[in-house]
Amino acid sequence: MAAPALEVDGVRKSYGRRPVVDDMTFDIRAGELFGFVGSNGAGKTTTMRIVLGVLAPDAGEVRWLGRPVDFAARRRFGYMPEERGLYPRMKVDEHLRYLGELHGLSPAAARSAAGRWIERLELSGYASEEVQNLSLGNQQRVQLAAALVHGPAVLVLDEPFSGLDPVAVDVMRDVLAERAAEGVPVLFSSHQLSLVERICDRVGIVGGGRLIAC
Repeated sequence: MAAPALEVDGVRKSYGRRPVVDDMTFDIRAGELFGFVGSNGAGKTTTMRIVLGVLAPDAGEVRWLGRPVDFAARRRFGYMPEERGLYPRMKVDEHLRYLGELHGLSPAAARSAAGRWIERLELSGYASEEVQNLSLGNQQRVQLAAALVHGPAVLVLDEPFSGLDPVAVDVMRDVLAERAAEGVPVLFSSHQLSLVERICDRVGIVGGGRLIAC
């Protein structure tokens, strides 16, 4: 069995006296699709934000390849938030190029990567459209492209299949499987249990801020 690539070890987070994440512990191996399921308020999104460094834990540690995750490591992570974090008035190709450059790609590399993901996610007809003019499903595809454009070593996706039609679900499922096949650990949450069961290597069930089964 491969060694863990991403480890969440004893992570805790409270707001005031209310614990939101309580001793959350799990790991994901390279090339593994790990599903994160649980009811609203179970602690999934908070855990993901701690992995990304958006939130600081009160206790515990996140490790990547055996070392505590720092800013340099997190620049290599790809994140897709549940709330779309796109600039609505930017054009799709411009948006992806901009995000690629923010992650350190050269202008030429960012342009190439943006074009590649626009084509792969079947957005070619919308490349010059403003994001706000796209359907919610196509905005979701752009959000995934934004998480992938810099070639991340880890993918963390919060409800990536929400609002997608069946064709788009198949496209996104195939893309995640391709990333995993290239050795990228993929953590994603979903309420679609049949989908999680179909595509994941392992599933973590979260309740009360803890991983209660895996």
